[in-house]
Amino acid sequence: MRGHRDEEECCSEGPLLCAANAAAAAAGPEHDQGPAAGVQVVIVGATKEIGRTAVLAVSKARGMELAGAIDSQCIGEDAGQISGMDEPLEIPVLNDLTMVLGSIAQSRATGVVVDFSEPSAVYDNVKQAAAFGLSSVVYVPKIELDTVTELSAFCEKASMGCLVAPTLSIGSVLLQQAAIQASFHYSNVEIVESRPNPSDLPSQDAIQIANNISDLGQIYNREDMDSSSPARGQLLGEDGVRVHSMVLPGLVSSTSINFSGPGEIYTLRHDVANVQCLMPGLILAIRKVVRLKNLIYGLEKFL
Repeated sequence: MRGHRDEEECCSEGPLLCAANAAAAAAGPEHDQGPAAGVQVVIVGATKEIGRTAVLAVSKARGMELAGAIDSQCIGEDAGQISGMDEPLEIPVLNDLTMVLGSIAQSRATGVVVDFSEPSAVYDNVKQAAAFGLSSVVYVPKIELDTVTELSAFCEKASMGCLVAPTLSIGSVLLQQAAIQASFHYSNVEIVESRPNPSDLPSQDAIQIANNISDLGQIYNREDMDSSSPARGQLLGEDGVRVHSMVLPGLVSSTSINFSGPGEIYTLRHDVANVQCLMPGLILAIRKVVRLKNLIYGLEKFL
């Protein structure tokens, strides 16, 4: 997919690594103050709602500190102030990731790049982070699986840690794990979700759940599996899993999985009030990813 990048994959010849080495050399032994305390976190997409919330969460988390805020919006503004903090963090929003990474490399700190950017930017962002010795946490829900495969091969070769997370919500992960367990015991299942706006339905959560409980040797809803009635919802995959999506202003984002067997209904449900629900999972991911030497897919690997 990115054949033109093959010649750059060897870190010993990549221009980004040369820049990292140059930055470290420029500091010189006389300016070496030793490794910085705590995990240094750089947030890409810092002015988005999730980015601003992450600035607050990282700033309050034990054992880590915000080292950089990257975005193409609000350039020069203080990351703390645009995130609603009473006091400025004295960290301006920049659009130059390389400069921030070079500064962290000079300090010899343990660092993590949190990427909330766009699918087209993820590969290059992770590659830049690895060149400067930083791990990555990627939460970009629309990322293509081909990109994940390429990143996995790159991280394996570079021996750098990376988490690609379809969700950072611990509750969502637990819901999915419970659904997998239940799917072995029930032959009927319907996913019902609600969202305040109609964008991207069915949701990534519903698609992930359907993928997780498919290909397990179970065929669901055999009685009307071939029904073409729109009222029966959208069929996800080939194993009979259906999803029904409600869009009503004022509704919280909710996902429920309804299993049925003889004489009983078993329902799993997860409600999301706001983006803060992703922050415990993000902080956990930052703490864990620095120990990796490869890419893993899914926050559940850290639970």
